[in-house]
Amino acid sequence: MAEQLSSLKPAYSLPDLVKYYLKLGTWGFGGPVALVGYMHRDLVENKGWLTEEEYKEGLALAQLAPGPLAAQLGIYIGFVHYRFIGATLAGLAFVIPSFIMVVVLGMAYQLYGGLAWMQAVFYGVGAAVIGIIIMSSYKLTIKSISKFEPAAIKSKWLLWLFYVTGIVITVITEKEEVLLFLACGILYMLIKAPPKWIKRTAVVPAALMLNVGFWNYNDKTLQQIAWFFLKAGAFVFGSGLAIVPFLHGGVVKEFGWLNEKQFVDAVAVAMITPGPVVITVGFIGYLVAGFPGACIAALATFLPCYLFTVALAPSFKKIAKNASIKTFVEGITASVIGALVGSVIIIGLRTITDLPTIIIGVGAILTLVYIKRMQEPYIIAIAAVIGLLIKWV
Repeated sequence: MAEQLSSLKPAYSLPDLVKYYLKLGTWGFGGPVALVGYMHRDLVENKGWLTEEEYKEGLALAQLAPGPLAAQLGIYIGFVHYRFIGATLAGLAFVIPSFIMVVVLGMAYQLYGGLAWMQAVFYGVGAAVIGIIIMSSYKLTIKSISKFEPAAIKSKWLLWLFYVTGIVITVITEKEEVLLFLACGILYMLIKAPPKWIKRTAVVPAALMLNVGFWNYNDKTLQQIAWFFLKAGAFVFGSGLAIVPFLHGGVVKEFGWLNEKQFVDAVAVAMITPGPVVITVGFIGYLVAGFPGACIAALATFLPCYLFTVALAPSFKKIAKNASIKTFVEGITASVIGALVGSVIIIGLRTITDLPTIIIGVGAILTLVYIKRMQEPYIIAIAAVIGLLIKWV
């Protein structure tokens, strides 16, 4: 595997790698696709720390296994030359800067969230976030399923069926359906690339700071947070935004930890901070159970990503060629992206409530379509200013 994860002496030290990911986690805006691009530019093209083959294998693993794309690629790159210690330190360095930021923002949100100016800011930001997620959902759809063309849809009709089913079920139930995702993955695998053991047996195994709430929590809530976010982290494929339907179903509907407005604000916080979008779990965990809640939510979400990466990396070449595994992931991904679209519909109906929010949401979409270099944090900053102006004027 890229010369067995490159047995040659690396051109960089472990501290060099940690410093790079600390910087990327602090200044890396633009979401998972942009972050993955930065890693290629910096580590392959500019620094020459990785070969093109090593990078591509890491990217393939990040797309195949559950976990937020950018964080998983970072963990894999740490593993290439420095094994478990490299994977651990690279992952921590990448996530910690944005985690600190969302905790600080959580403190500020609890202090000022009820004030008129803060509500005005998030009035505009919430609408812009819906527009941004709509565009992200569109891009994920054409990338992971197919383009919106008759021939492409016909050839991928089963994935489109899973996609539409994910949308409908999510809109109706208003929560994530993990069993649906597993069923889609298993069904697609059995139809397109059944594993060899299927031919030998008919038995299919079951798939399985006190004043700002800094230390406000109870043990039962922490246990619920740990289990819920562990489950969510195990079913995020590709973009970090794929976690939105999981979070919405549990955080808002099942447990009632946040209301709809607070949830949209949490997604907005993830988009205005650098690093992986999934770090919004730290903000949510803080609002629910203070700093312990933030730590447990973040740890539980990223733990599956880390474990999958270090477990699969040594033998990934063999795994990557397994058609059954590939089709299983494709089936799950189609239904998960459908669930993301369903969540956007649910949240959008509660966030886009008047003409100004419609204009802001549509404006965000048009900006992303026609101004290619405009990054999401700038759009959100502009929306915040517009929200203030609307409410004050």
